[in-house]
Amino acid sequence: MTLTWMAWTWQTAVFWLFILSLLLAMAMWEKFSPGGNPRRGILGLDTTRGDRLFISLMVAAWIHLGWLFVAGPPLLGAAIASVVVAILIFRLV
Repeated sequence: MTLTWMAWTWQTAVFWLFILSLLLAMAMWEKFSPGGNPRRGILGLDTTRGDRLFISLMVAAWIHLGWLFVAGPPLLGAAIASVVVAILIFRLV
């Protein structure tokens, strides 16, 4: 099986390893500190830890796409903004 149709660069590998590490960290968090019960945040939705991670990843994708549209390729600012927004989502949502 060849994967030549996809651009497997080191950046792509780092991205997928980061997503995998987030999922593993969430699994360990739940194992050692159970109680990811739903809570109601500022959006009025009942969300669990996994829901907040998913929302954070989706918002990060939109931030990066918007950054590329407005500012162009250097994505360091978008990455910093995504981390800040993810922290806010985990605290408030």
